[in-house]
Amino acid sequence: MKESKRKIYGEIESAVRSQLADVAANLQRIYIGYSGGVDSHVLLHACATLPEFKAKITAVYIHHGLQSEADDWAIHCQKIAEKLGVSFLIQRVNAHPNSGESPEEAARNARYAAFKNLINKNDVLLIAQHREDQLETVLLQLFRGSGLRGLAGMPEKTPFGNGELLRPLLNISKEMITDYAAEQELNWIEDPSNQSTIYDRNFLRQEIIPHLKQRWQSLDKTVARAATHCAEAQTVISKLAQTQFETVFNLLDNTLNILALQTYSPSEQRLIVRQWFDFLGLKMPSHNFVQRILNDVMVARVDSSPILTGHGVNIRRYRTKLYAMTHVLTGFEWCEWEHEKTTLTLSNQQNLTIQSADCGISHAVWHAATITVKMRRGGETLALPNRDGHHELKKLFQETNIPPWQRENMPLIYLNDELAAVGNLWIAAAFFTEKMAGCIQIVCE
Repeated sequence: MKESKRKIYGEIESAVRSQLADVAANLQRIYIGYSGGVDSHVLLHACATLPEFKAKITAVYIHHGLQSEADDWAIHCQKIAEKLGVSFLIQRVNAHPNSGESPEEAARNARYAAFKNLINKNDVLLIAQHREDQLETVLLQLFRGSGLRGLAGMPEKTPFGNGELLRPLLNISKEMITDYAAEQELNWIEDPSNQSTIYDRNFLRQEIIPHLKQRWQSLDKTVARAATHCAEAQTVISKLAQTQFETVFNLLDNTLNILALQTYSPSEQRLIVRQWFDFLGLKMPSHNFVQRILNDVMVARVDSSPILTGHGVNIRRYRTKLYAMTHVLTGFEWCEWEHEKTTLTLSNQQNLTIQSADCGISHAVWHAATITVKMRRGGETLALPNRDGHHELKKLFQETNIPPWQRENMPLIYLNDELAAVGNLWIAAAFFTEKMAGCIQIVCE
């Protein structure tokens, strides 16, 4: 093997071995995203040449169902995996875009969701993204007006599902990958959709980056270095934002305290809101959306109930709290709760569960009654344990700061047509027992 060939093979093998060595102590399975293209073929081939890891490898082909050749590609990938002596798995996904999703985004989301379902504790997923992919990612984020988080590009290692995602080739050039493939006489697939410049990434790759590289030949290296600087700065800022976020965040209901949030400067408020989205696992909001949260929702009148929808979330205010909800509950149909069922799913997908407790409704009373679950109609009253008189539910909700949209969907549990419990909030005095074994309480999810 010529010196240059040994160098190419050595650098790729070293990059793969180095990342796997970092997680080798408790490593169970190595899943490799294998599309059959040259990049993923090189990654799979390099991993399969490492005897200490080979037995743990499973090549995963994601069948998007978008290309007529997809079935043939799956067969090709399976044959390559068999030739290399590694396990193979096909995952079929629905990659058709939802409203507001681009075809690229839909395919990526479907692909990563399928991968996530595979990854258990001590498993890793390897993806064949390389330095030119990083260049494209950073440029796309720049053109979209992203902040530091976007300009940091893709990390080499990140938590994923119950395990980790690794990108061993992220500092390897595309040229080195294609040279490796040629040297090893690999047989890979060329996806015709990669030639279509209607997709932003393909347009950059084919129309823009070649021109940029004519003047700045090391563009992929310098942009990757800039992304690293951004990632380091983002890490420092995230630590600061987390400290501030914790002074504003209420873990019990995942809300932000508006009065506490307003003690920070506008730029700090934006950081805290983004940290909130990150904590809740939501899609990172645009600058404009964050600004609307602060300008339209946060400063709305205390007695109003504004709502802002976007990025797959509904932002609402009630009194001094900001709420972020990924779905809006609708009303549900009344139903009976059979005694033998510990869990009841309402028509709006709310789940009610009974659990054993030292106080609450006694098992004997629960099992002797006809149990029905209804929505509020208005005017309901409740007598509470250790409190005189009957109280309107509306006033009880107001006392305990329950937002209006939660009140509307709060399940009311009736025993023999008498109101016995309001969700997981209150149990009527007539049905409440304490310091007695064999009670139940209700949990709402």
